[in-house]
Amino acid sequence: MNQEILQKLLESVAAGQTTPNEALGKLKHFDFEAVGEFAKIDHHRNLRNGFPEVIWGSGKTPEQIVQIIEAMKRKNQEVGQDLPIMATLIEPEVFTQLQAQLPTLKYYPRAKICALVPENLEPKYPGLITVISAGTADLPVAEQAAITAELSGFQVNRLWDVGVAGLHRLLSNLPIITQADVLIVVAGMEGALPSVVGGLVDSPVIAVPTSVGYGASFNGVAPLLTMLNSCASGIGVMNIDNGFGAAILAGKILRTVQKLKRNTIPKPSGKNL
Repeated sequence: MNQEILQKLLESVAAGQTTPNEALGKLKHFDFEAVGEFAKIDHHRNLRNGFPEVIWGSGKTPEQIVQIIEAMKRKNQEVGQDLPIMATLIEPEVFTQLQAQLPTLKYYPRAKICALVPENLEPKYPGLITVISAGTADLPVAEQAAITAELSGFQVNRLWDVGVAGLHRLLSNLPIITQADVLIVVAGMEGALPSVVGGLVDSPVIAVPTSVGYGASFNGVAPLLTMLNSCASGIGVMNIDNGFGAAILAGKILRTVQKLKRNTIPKPSGKNL
C-alpha cells in the first residue's frame, strides 16, 4: 500500500473532507503486495468482491505457490483475519512438495484443491448450495465446486451420478433438489442435465460443462453449447470445467439475498404524520 496516499486519505477523513464510508470505498482498491517478480497479491479482493483471492496453481512452480501462500498467511495474521487460503488445480505430486514446506496444508485430491483451513471452519452464510453431477467422471469438477463453496463459508449438499441416461435416479431425489437455494449442475457428454433440473426447480441453476465425453463432445464444447441453448429458463452457464467459478457465483447469489434483506426499506405504516 502506498503510505503517502493512505496518509492523505486519513488526513482528509480527520479534516471532515471525506466521510468514513467514502474512505472505505477508496481503501477497497488500494492494497496489493508484490511477491518476488512473479506475483502481485490482491489483499483487498475480499473487501471488494466478498471472497479472498485464490491461487491458480497450474503453471506455477511449487516454490512460487509456497511464497504466495506464506505472504497471504502473513497478511491475514497482521489484520487478524482467519480466512482459508486456497490454491486450485494442484496435482498430487505438487502437493507433496508444498506440504514439505507447509505441514498444515490440507489437500482435497478429487477436487485438486489445497488450502490452509481455519480450525473451526463452519458455514457462516445462510442458504444451501446443492451440487449435482451427471456422472462419476464429472466428479473432479463437481468436487471443485463443492469444496470451493465449503471453504467460502457455505453449506453444501452433494448429489452424484444422476444423469439423464437414468432419469429415475434424478427424480427419486427430487425433494433434495427442490430444497436447494442455488443449484450447480455439472455434466459432460451432451450436457442435458441442467435443462432437466432447470425445468423442475424455482431456484437459480448454474450449469458447468465438463470436458468428459467421446470425440464429438469436442472436450466440452458440445455440452457447453447444449447448456447455452437450454429451453429451460433461469440457467446461467460457466466455462468448461469451471467448478470454482460456479461456486463463487452461487455464493454471490446467496450473499446478495442477504444484502437485499438488510437493505429493505420498511413499508410506510399508512398513518399521516
